[in-house]
Amino acid sequence: MRPTNYREWVYVTSGLGMTYGSPEAAAARKPMFDNVFVTPDAYREFVRSGKWPDKTMFVLEVRSADTNVSINNGGHTQGALASLEASVKDRQRFPEGGWGYFSFRGQDGFVESAAPFPQTASCYSCHGTNTAVDNTFVQFYPTLFEVAKRLGTVKPTYDPAHKP
Repeated sequence: MRPTNYREWVYVTSGLGMTYGSPEAAAARKPMFDNVFVTPDAYREFVRSGKWPDKTMFVLEVRSADTNVSINNGGHTQGALASLEASVKDRQRFPEGGWGYFSFRGQDGFVESAAPFPQTASCYSCHGTNTAVDNTFVQFYPTLFEVAKRLGTVKPTYDPAHKP
């Protein structure tokens, strides 16, 4: 089910123009804002232990990056909601890797519920290979990355210089 109150969760980061494909494809796209939220209980446990507990849920909200809004003559501000995705840690439901990934964007707008992407979807291999902590991009969450480094929970395979 699409969480309706995710904006009341803990905000962990925003990115602008985050892309993971080729630089040429990225240059051709208009930048979007990514906002990431996590459930409060999971956040508190991560700050305590550097680990995400089972039942952790993240929401990725993607918004347009608008220019020249109101009195603004430079830079970008967040605009309309373009996409809404979630990742859920549930070792019982997702025994292969422990995480499931969802999109709440349908053909005719946003949907109330979604099935997880199949295990063959690229998000599983990308999260498994490129994340700093437990299939999550903690390297993009500055305050939590410091927690993970301090508590020693950064994956030994994490390479900050690696580009897929």
